[in-house]
Amino acid sequence: MILVPFPEMKTLSRSLAPALGAELCPLDWHRFPDGESLMTLPGNMEGADVAVLATLRDPDRLALPLRFVAQTARELGARSVGLIAPYLGYMRQDRRFHAGQAVSAKLFAGFLADSFDWLVTVDPHLHRIERLEDVFTIPAVRVASASLLADWIRTNLPDAVFVGPDSESQQWVAEVARLAARPYEVLRKVRIGDLQVDVSVPESATLHQGTPVILDDIASSGRTMARAVERLLAAGTGSPVCLAIHAVFAEGAYDVIMSAGAARIVTTDTIPHPSNVIGTAGVLAKAVRSAVSGIDLPVSGRIRLTPTRSERNTR
Repeated sequence: MILVPFPEMKTLSRSLAPALGAELCPLDWHRFPDGESLMTLPGNMEGADVAVLATLRDPDRLALPLRFVAQTARELGARSVGLIAPYLGYMRQDRRFHAGQAVSAKLFAGFLADSFDWLVTVDPHLHRIERLEDVFTIPAVRVASASLLADWIRTNLPDAVFVGPDSESQQWVAEVARLAARPYEVLRKVRIGDLQVDVSVPESATLHQGTPVILDDIASSGRTMARAVERLLAAGTGSPVCLAIHAVFAEGAYDVIMSAGAARIVTTDTIPHPSNVIGTAGVLAKAVRSAVSGIDLPVSGRIRLTPTRSERNTR
C-alpha cells in the first residue's frame, strides 16, 4: 500500500503509515497565481493500493485536487485508490430544508464515489442519514472514536460528568459515558441563527458531582459550546472541559469557547489543530485494511463492490 497525504495531514500520516505498513509518498500541490492547481504524485504506482489522506474540513478547496489525485494515481498504474477522510464534510445538509436547496450530503457522496474506490472516515455527522451506505455507492467505513475518548477521560478526568450541549450530541455523549462508566446530562438548545444559539441547563445534582465535560462531535462556530459553558458556570458547576471529535473551528471559534470560561479544549487529530490530543491512527489503519480487503478487481481493472450494486439491489 502507498499512503499519499495532502500537505496539512503530514502529522497524522507519520503515525498512520507504519500502522498500515504503507510506503509514505508525500503529495506536491502547486498553486498557480490564477488559482489553478497542479498535483504531482510519485512516479510508478503500478499494482499498488493507494490511500489518499485528506481531511475534508474545507471541502470546496479540496474537491478538484482530490479528483485530480485519484485519476492521476490510476494513470500511474494504481490497482485501487481509496480516500481516508478523517473528517467528512457536507454530511449535515442531508435533506431539502427549503425549496430549491441542494441536498449536499448525497451530491458530495456521489462526487467522491466517482473518484474513489472506498472511503474511511471518523464519526461522520449522520442525523437523518442512518448509515454511510445510504448515500455512498462504494464501500464506506465509519470509524467510531468513542473508545478513544473514553480512554482519555478515564486517564485524565476520572471524575468527569458528561454534558451534551444539544439533543443531536446525545448519540456520542451516551456511548462515551457508557464506556467511561460516568454519568451524563443533555442540555436543550434553541438555534436563533448561524451564530446565535441559546442553551438551557436542567436542574440536576449530577452536574455538580464532578468535572463537567461538554462533548460534541463538531466544534464549528463555537457558539453552542460557548453558551453551554456559560450556562453551566451560571448554574454553579466547575469550569467545564470541552471535548470535540472534529476541530472544525471557524475563524475565532476556539477563542469564543475559551473566553466563555472553558478550562480546556481537547480534540482528536481528525482535523489538524493545536488542541489535538487524541490520536486516531490505530483505528483508522484497522478500518482501511477492512475496506481494502472488501474490494474485488473485475476484468476491466477497475474495482467493484463485493457484491456488485446490481446484486445488492436484487436482494
